[in-house]
Amino acid sequence: MAELPQRVRIREVGPRDGFQNEPETIDTYDKVRLIDQLGRSGFRRIEVTSFVRPDVIPQLADAAAVLEAIDVPDDVALSVLVPNERGLDRALEHRDRFHEVSVFLSASQTHNRKNVNRSVEESLAGLRLVLGRAREAGLRCEAVIATAFGCPYEGRVPPERVASIASELLDAGAQEIGFGDTTGMANPRQVRELFPAWRSALGAEVELTAHFHNTRGQGLANVVAALDAGVDSFETAFGELGGCPVPAGATGNVATEDVVSMLEEMGIETGVDLPALVVATGMVADVLGRPLGSHVSTAGPVDWSPSPPAS
Repeated sequence: MAELPQRVRIREVGPRDGFQNEPETIDTYDKVRLIDQLGRSGFRRIEVTSFVRPDVIPQLADAAAVLEAIDVPDDVALSVLVPNERGLDRALEHRDRFHEVSVFLSASQTHNRKNVNRSVEESLAGLRLVLGRAREAGLRCEAVIATAFGCPYEGRVPPERVASIASELLDAGAQEIGFGDTTGMANPRQVRELFPAWRSALGAEVELTAHFHNTRGQGLANVVAALDAGVDSFETAFGELGGCPVPAGATGNVATEDVVSMLEEMGIETGVDLPALVVATGMVADVLGRPLGSHVSTAGPVDWSPSPPAS
């Protein structure tokens, strides 16, 4: 077990991953004011949108408008997800408005075909071109491997297969590898064992990021297991929103406010202003018109102030 880190890095992915599965279109104005609030909540990295085909994910059809309108502090790195070269072309039209790109594929063939209608090998070939061009444009590059901990169609995914895909992505230009528990199949023991193996296979220089979903209620436990394994970089989404569009039943990401609250109570710095984040989460609940699934949004942050004496 590694010594717990004193500080972790959290990329908020709610504006993209959290919103993309919402059935009702969220107004661009609301997205922009939420991102502006997040940018003033202490986050240093925020994934704000994706340049996917508007007919595939209509919720993100306003990617360009969102990028052009947001106003966050200069020290906040903004990231966009790009699925292919066409998406990168669209993103690069707004190159001065963001700093990082994220690409993705699945570790299992079945999930990758259902998600993007390509084999893993076809996805890798396309992403090599995207990563190369993005690096030439001066962008920092993250590659996310979905179903890294298990596939709902194929079951267990061999860890060496995940490591091989990650190695190819690094060779293509990725500087950070995200390991996605896409449908919430990971368990703490598995997480604690896999990250050291992947670190050994990929080297000490690359940033390894954990991306957990809370489908089966193990999200926070998996975060702690990843900490035990030496991971200090995480992706989370406000309100426990998001989730993989395939298969049915896959629920949202582990909630950012729950992760921040837990880590800060453990004495691990996140740099995130939890009260300001709770305000942002409340804004999301108001926009969606329903309560959110996170625990902190229901119970509030822990209050250690002494209670007044009983009368």
